[in-house]
Amino acid sequence: MISIDGRPVGPHQPPYVIAEMSGNHNGSLERALDIVDAVAASGAHALKLQTYRPDTITIDADGPAFRIGDGHALWGGENLYHLYERAHTPWEWHAPIFDRARGHGLTVFSSPFDPTAVELLEKLGAPAYKIASSEIVDLPLIRLAAATGKPLIISTGMATAGEIDAAVSAARGAGCTQLAVLACTASYPAAPAESNLRALPLLAGLTGAVVGVSDHTPGLGAALAAVALGACLIEKHVTGARTEGGVDAAFSLEPAELAALVAESTRAWESLGEPVIGPRPSEREGLRFRRSLWVVRDVRAGEPVTAENVRSIRPAGGLPPDTATQVMGRRFTRDTPAATPLTWDLV
Repeated sequence: MISIDGRPVGPHQPPYVIAEMSGNHNGSLERALDIVDAVAASGAHALKLQTYRPDTITIDADGPAFRIGDGHALWGGENLYHLYERAHTPWEWHAPIFDRARGHGLTVFSSPFDPTAVELLEKLGAPAYKIASSEIVDLPLIRLAAATGKPLIISTGMATAGEIDAAVSAARGAGCTQLAVLACTASYPAAPAESNLRALPLLAGLTGAVVGVSDHTPGLGAALAAVALGACLIEKHVTGARTEGGVDAAFSLEPAELAALVAESTRAWESLGEPVIGPRPSEREGLRFRRSLWVVRDVRAGEPVTAENVRSIRPAGGLPPDTATQVMGRRFTRDTPAATPLTWDLV
């Protein structure tokens, strides 16, 4: 169990839903604030940003090493610097976004990508930090975020078991006592078939941390399935409307879908229940209406039991239906009116 901004997060709590704005503000602070409002209205528990400048995440250079492969579904051929220039959230926007979220009672934090981002977020009082999948190998950054004493969430897209172990060790070695680790497929969008959600229990065993999923697949299916496998946090990208475009819009949820994720993930968690087999308390009334053997016609003592005067019907109360072969042909011991449950003393 961990606590983010005073809210407990763990197996005995409904899933903690994080809405990632990323670059879906399309370079407009007004649109960014509209997304904050929509996230708050959806019932999501937290809004997350990404805190970097193009110059803090790469350099303004070109060439194959600095371009995304042509085959990428969304950003094929784009120059890294220009993509981050388009997608980043300006640092001067962070304060108004944080203020707007907090005005709604919405938790807000971010993924820092370098030490200056951590410095900014500390000034804003960020209650937690998220390490993005590509930064899982940046152990100095993980140690710096962990040293703040805030809860730390680490995405594991692309990472090997060894890299995950190194990141977790770095975080704990720097003082992190509240750690969550997210399964993630770091492709955008991600194919559901590559989610490998059955690895969630393995991830929990490897790290000893609260686990969740950072999901880039379309729709809600993968995120809801993750709940059944132990996901306590769900992170999904969000946009005001996919039709308005945005660097991540194609695999982002719209506000109504985000609200559905909050509601349905809670239902999924509630449905897990306990590892027991047997009647539920709510089924007690239904037990009264199981089939049993009843006398369905007035009979006299000495009459034989036949299929015409004894049948398997609802409700319960008579002999089990499977005893019909044992009672057929026997004789009634006394006069019996219709609508009497058949018991052994009657034959």
